Amino acid sequence: AEISLIPESSLLGKSLRETTFRSQYGLSVVGLRRGSEALTGRLVDEPLQLGDRLLLAGNWSLIRQLHVHQRDFLLLGLPAEVDEMAPARSQAAYALLSLGVMVLLMVTDPVPNVVAALIACLLMGQFRCIDLESAYKSIHWPTLILIVGMLPFALALQKTGGVDLIVGFLMDLVGDMGPRVMLASLFALCALTGLFISNTATAVLMAPIAIGAAQQMGVSPYPFAMTIAIAASAAFMTPVSSPVNTLVLGPGEYRFIDFVRVGVPFTLLVMGVSVVAIPWFFPF
Repeated sequence: AEISLIPESSLLGKSLRETTFRSQYGLSVVGLRRGSEALTGRLVDEPLQLGDRLLLAGNWSLIRQLHVHQRDFLLLGLPAEVDEMAPARSQAAYALLSLGVMVLLMVTDPVPNVVAALIACLLMGQFRCIDLESAYKSIHWPTLILIVGMLPFALALQKTGGVDLIVGFLMDLVGDMGPRVMLASLFALCALTGLFISNTATAVLMAPIAIGAAQQMGVSPYPFAMTIAIAASAAFMTPVSSPVNTLVLGPGEYRFIDFVRVGVPFTLLVMGVSVVAIPWFFPF
C-alpha cells in the first residue's frame, strides 16, 4: 500500500524510528519517495516531510485497516491483490483437506498426477474454497503460453534427431566417466541455456535430452530429470534467467554483473550438492 503525509499529520518532522511506525501500525516502510526522488539509505532516521509518499508492506488485514488512520496520512492506493487474499477464510480447513488428498494420491499413485491435481481442484470448487472467476484469474497465462509454445519445439528436436545429436555429443564427451559426471554436465548445460531463455523454457527443452542420456547409459531417468528440474530452478546468473530476477533488477538498482558475481558461485554450489544428493534420493 502507498500513503502520503498530510499537513495535519503528527508524523511530520519525525523519523520513522521516533514515530515507532512499525509498532504503531504493524507495517514496515519499504520505500520512501520525496517528490520525484526515491530516497535510499537508512530510511528509519530520515525526518518525514509534507507530501512524502511511503510504500508499506505487511499483513493483509493491517493493510486493509489503513483507511482508519486518515488523520495522519492519505491512503493513495491498495494493492490489487488485497481483495483476492483469503476470500473464503472459513474454508481453509477444506482447502487443506483437498491439498492433503492430492498429495496422498500422488504419493500412493493410484491415479496419474494430473488426475490427482484435477480431483483436488474439483474438491476446492465443491467446498466453495474458490469460485470459477477466481480460478480463472489465478491462471498465469504468459507461463502457460510459454510452455505450450516450447513443447512443439522440444518435440521437433526429438523428431528431427536434434536430441539424439546432443545426447551423442554428451556420450562421446563424458559418457565413459559415469552417471554422476553426466549429471554434472547436464546441470552445466541447463544452466548455460538458462542464461539466454527463461528457466521454464529451459526445463522443457532439456528434459528430453536428459532422459535420452539416461536411456543411452542404461540407468534410471529419474535422477537425470530431477537434475534438470533443479538446474532450471537455479536461475541466478542473469536478470533474464527468471522473472523474479527481472522484477528486482530495477527497484534494487542491480547491475548485470551483480547477478554474475553472486549467481555463478551459488550455481556451482547448487550443482555440487545436486550431483551428490540427487542419486542418494533417486538411485541410478
